[in-house]
Amino acid sequence: MDKAGLPVARAGMTIGLLGGSFDPPHRGHVHVTREALRRFGLDRVWWLVSPGNPLKSKGPAPLERRLAASRDLMRHPRVTVTDIEARMGTRYTAATLGQLVRRYPGVRFVWLMGADNLAGFHRWDRWQWILETVPIGVIARPGQGIAARLSPAAAKYERYRLRGREAALLSRTEAPVWCMVNVPLDDTSSTKIRAQGGWTREP
Repeated sequence: MDKAGLPVARAGMTIGLLGGSFDPPHRGHVHVTREALRRFGLDRVWWLVSPGNPLKSKGPAPLERRLAASRDLMRHPRVTVTDIEARMGTRYTAATLGQLVRRYPGVRFVWLMGADNLAGFHRWDRWQWILETVPIGVIARPGQGIAARLSPAAAKYERYRLRGREAALLSRTEAPVWCMVNVPLDDTSSTKIRAQGGWTREP
């Protein structure tokens, strides 16, 4: 981390960004991260633990608690867990990416998401700008592949899609470009963990 508490990156590096509330973090997040590193040819992955999800009405557990749990779970020399959005004062992905592109000249960013996020991607703030600014790497999760492939975002940008066997080209291809890969699935979810009493949002 630098003096401002932001991750350090050198020009020429390719960094995958996995954003979310991580409320709580779980083995599914770890699984997606490891697969993204391997499939998309990334140098690093940053977990962007968000202050709160604008699309969710109920707030998550305190940020410091989610950060601590994420760092305890995700132990990998090429993965950094960060509260960069809180430090930059951004909540929406487009605003976060805009800041990162300005702050890290020469660094290539790839936005990572589960297929469930792609299904609703057209509801994100400035979603088309996101797709046209950075490559998008999509990891298929249980039961979401079909909905993702039929989503408005996937349909509009179908001609920019790399096939799964071309996934390693994603980080070296100029946006707009996206790729969805099918991986051995882990159906763990934060919602399921909370429902089973494994995590509460209170401090």
